[in-house]
Amino acid sequence: MKVNQWYALTLIGIAVLFSMSLWFSASVIAPALREAWQLTLLSEAWLSAAVPGGFVIGSLISSFFGISDRLNPRKIFAGSSLFGSIFNILIIFVDQAYIGIILRALTGVTLAGVYPPAVNLITQWFPKQRGLATGVLIAALTLGSSLPHFILLYFNNININVVIILSSLLSIIAAIIINWFVMDAPIAKINIRFSIKLLKKVIYNKPVMLANYGYFGHMWELYAAWTWLPLFLNTSFLSYSSSINPFLSSLVSFLSIGICGGIGCIIGGFVADKIGRSNLTIIAMAMSAFCAFSIGLTYGSHIWLTILFSLLWGSSVIADSAQFSAAVSEFADREYIGTALTFQMCIGFLFTIVSINIIPWLQTIIGWEWVFIVLSIGPVIGIFSMIKLRSYENAKLYLDQTS
Repeated sequence: MKVNQWYALTLIGIAVLFSMSLWFSASVIAPALREAWQLTLLSEAWLSAAVPGGFVIGSLISSFFGISDRLNPRKIFAGSSLFGSIFNILIIFVDQAYIGIILRALTGVTLAGVYPPAVNLITQWFPKQRGLATGVLIAALTLGSSLPHFILLYFNNININVVIILSSLLSIIAAIIINWFVMDAPIAKINIRFSIKLLKKVIYNKPVMLANYGYFGHMWELYAAWTWLPLFLNTSFLSYSSSINPFLSSLVSFLSIGICGGIGCIIGGFVADKIGRSNLTIIAMAMSAFCAFSIGLTYGSHIWLTILFSLLWGSSVIADSAQFSAAVSEFADREYIGTALTFQMCIGFLFTIVSINIIPWLQTIIGWEWVFIVLSIGPVIGIFSMIKLRSYENAKLYLDQTS
């Protein structure tokens, strides 16, 4: 049984890694698209925000109609990954920004059929040790999101369409893996249907909402950091010296978001099972808030300090991500756990749309030196929520030990 668990986790993780390469496949080639599509800074922001926007729409549609209750989550994952690859590769044939943004939104809709079903599969395979298993899953998501940066390292001087083509091919491979190589779990799946009637119970469940507030603060920071950190690094390095190879910013972006982020997820999942979810999230958010506040102060100077803050930020900004959903699954009644998780995810991604769009606007006013301080507000608020949740977590642990 345990062998099958970890085998399934490995394959699900690989499939998530490959399919999530679609998320930033267009964002990393934004400089080329900026010229081809005549993008403004605002439309470039919407190019990135379209994916989480589509993700929210896809999640609500799937949950509201109970698609995951009617179909096998593996089939949803495989079909979504396949359609996502199609919408992604159509970018190559587009010459107008609004069509490209629509295609990115549709890609986001399909990714709502990848990540939530993957979480559902993990909950089936891991009724216990869920913190570590979900941490591994988020690590795969993180590394997959950074794969376009890795691809760009090797194809920087070749047609940028290679990034789009390779990410689409990886997504097709993900569909094959999840459909033909992953077995169904022996544990009955959790109902993840969204219900307006049950939403009131979610809102009145104080520990669930405290976990949500922490997640909202986390999401305010996460995707905006992932979206704009590569551009910050590129402009900062060029400001330091115009002779610096753009390869360096792509490399640091991949290492920060992908490698350090993935390691942070796994370590975070392991540590959370040892010291408690709330304690882990408080530590991670404190570190990420510090990095968001400090990294701008290194702009155009102290290049190695910029790299250090970037790597630390990449590892801490995602290390706690899995624990918010895990906390909801522990404090929500089984009757409405699906509604609670859908509500958390959708509102969280709505926050990302706002923060992704506000950064380029504020950057023109206050500059790269100060703009990321705005992102630190999210984890600071999240810390206060998780401090309050910690008392509920300790009380639950005491009851479990004495019962």
